[in-house]
Amino acid sequence: MRFDLIGLTLFFTASMGLAILTGRYIGRVFRGNSTWLDWLGPLERQLYRLIGVDPNEPMTWQQYALALGTLNGVWLVYAFGMLLVQSVIPVWNQQQIPDMDWMLALNTAISFLTSTNLQHYSGESGVTYFSQMGVLMFLQFASAATSLSVGVAVVRSLQPHTSRNVGNLYQDLVLSITRVFMPLSLIGAIALVLTGVPMTFSSYSVIETMEGVSQTIASGPVAAMLPIKHLGSNGGGFFGANTAHPLENPNAFSYLINLLNVLLLPMAFICFVGDFLNRRKLAVILFTIMTGYFLALTIPIVTEELRGNPAIQSLGISQASGSLEGKEMRFGTLASAVWCGVNVVIPAGTLTGMHDSFTPLSGLFMLLGMQLDAFYGGVGSGFLYMFLYLIIAMFIGSLMIGRTPELLGKKVGIPEMQIASVILVALPLLYLGATGLAVAIHNGHPDVGWLSNPGYHGFTTMLYEFVSSAAGNGSGFEGLGDNTPFWNLSTAVVMLLGRFIPLIGPLAIGGLLLQKQYVPPTVGVLPAESWTFGLLLAAVIIISGALSIFPAATLGPIAEYLTQYHF
Repeated sequence: MRFDLIGLTLFFTASMGLAILTGRYIGRVFRGNSTWLDWLGPLERQLYRLIGVDPNEPMTWQQYALALGTLNGVWLVYAFGMLLVQSVIPVWNQQQIPDMDWMLALNTAISFLTSTNLQHYSGESGVTYFSQMGVLMFLQFASAATSLSVGVAVVRSLQPHTSRNVGNLYQDLVLSITRVFMPLSLIGAIALVLTGVPMTFSSYSVIETMEGVSQTIASGPVAAMLPIKHLGSNGGGFFGANTAHPLENPNAFSYLINLLNVLLLPMAFICFVGDFLNRRKLAVILFTIMTGYFLALTIPIVTEELRGNPAIQSLGISQASGSLEGKEMRFGTLASAVWCGVNVVIPAGTLTGMHDSFTPLSGLFMLLGMQLDAFYGGVGSGFLYMFLYLIIAMFIGSLMIGRTPELLGKKVGIPEMQIASVILVALPLLYLGATGLAVAIHNGHPDVGWLSNPGYHGFTTMLYEFVSSAAGNGSGFEGLGDNTPFWNLSTAVVMLLGRFIPLIGPLAIGGLLLQKQYVPPTVGVLPAESWTFGLLLAAVIIISGALSIFPAATLGPIAEYLTQYHF
């Protein structure tokens, strides 16, 4: 155990070092400096000509948002249509997988469009090779590029000059894919193939087991899909068991490669903020807060899982190795718990163990990590949530000392404060309201068959599904029968609103700040680049963020925990 902890600590330290280098590289990409991938320039220019856009045309935040909505609408129609007719597409359907029902197809298309990847189908039996590659993997690149582009546009708007130009969406999207996600995904795919992850378009294999029973072994172009699944904070598994599947994650080396891919770009984006704005102290403060909260959420999950499950202990089963229920034995309790902590703080939402089987207090910290979504968070989108908390904290802190709120030399007014407040209030209302509706329907019709484990755990299961949907996480408590009309349509609505409200809102705030005159800082201004403000920011996150879910948590994981220990 001690060596495992030392190894994970060294791995995390190495990840931070790579993130610093990657953040500087991303800064060069979006400043227009030369990089080792400049030879892709002619290909990018051909792509701009093909779609008929001028990558150098400036956009206001309104134009940027309109283009964003239009493109995502086109992608949604494409994905929805392809999933409805996947069985008749004449390529890559060796297993004769049928078309999706329209409600499941809509849910799946929205899920991958919003970078949530909430899978109400089983990967290897629900979609064809064509759908995996031409629809779902395409959306994983597109949704990740969308998050990164909006994040870059908001950071660009914090520069010390006055303008209405937040950038060009098409250029940001293309650079995100060609200069960031594609090269990293290619490197990751090659590394995963070397660890034993399959990359084939052959049909599934039928073998005879030692018991003399025929068994179908699913495979496919798995290695191509996994890197962007993790690099883009997406999380959609090629197989239904996700990263717990031995062909997605065959050994310790693939575990570390996949975990690095999850951590790398969200951490690198904070380094990019400091490099791009030349405010490295601010980046250090933000990174420190994010890392502190990441550890504050992950360590309790690890501790609870290593302690074991009292319900199983009461059956006379030893918990010396921790709570092994629902864990992938190749990785064990510690590695599965660490993976869980990383993937709820960063909304990739991938699994090496079934979250439904984790202990009650682990479920509480999972909910907190997803709901706050600002501790590294998604690629670009994690900073957007932190940006909202920055606005709130600066407004409160400045008023406390009787000063005009200013963030990086731009005055924070009532419109910016209103937008940030509405977003931070709307999201809890979204998932809490949806959970209340689900509870009302279940209580009125207990025979609906949604839950395999009702009571306090069942409430947590439904709450988790909606928090995961709103936060773009996509993981779930698998004790929920979710491939039903209610869950497919309700989570689709929550995913759409939970995705685009936090994208458009910060973009609007950034656009408003960019139009304001830069004011050099004075001694009378609360500086954002100070540890005092960092402490205030950390407190605001807990007060305005975590407490919004606490009343619901008392009805779910906390009540289940108290019941287990008979308090």
